[in-house]
Amino acid sequence: MDRQLYQRGLEKRKATLGAEYVENSLSRASDFSREFQSFITEYCWGAAWGDETLDPRTRSIMNLTMIAALNRMHEWELHFRGALTNGVTQDELKAILTQITIYCGVPVGVECHRIANSVLAQEGGADRRQS
Repeated sequence: MDRQLYQRGLEKRKATLGAEYVENSLSRASDFSREFQSFITEYCWGAAWGDETLDPRTRSIMNLTMIAALNRMHEWELHFRGALTNGVTQDELKAILTQITIYCGVPVGVECHRIANSVLAQEGGADRRQS
């Protein structure tokens, strides 16, 4: 393991997903999944998110569309929260959801809206992050 890449990944992962979430994921890792958690932290978050060519906001927008296309809604919710953390506005999220609906299909768009509404309600209401 590249310790420096892992540390950079850990910082990026916590900055986007929240320290509590990341620490829980790492502490709950079983003997079976511990290596996988290290791999994700090092390569996904350290190598990809740690590359400063794209800012975290842009990466969040990209992830929302890719994860929606894969129909991985548990991960989509996690990255929707991360997008809010990374400064994506509600107006931008609405436009992203329209794009997702057109290119990934109405059922995916409906599910993404359901999740978005739930997250926004939990985060303090729909008007909180308007642009």
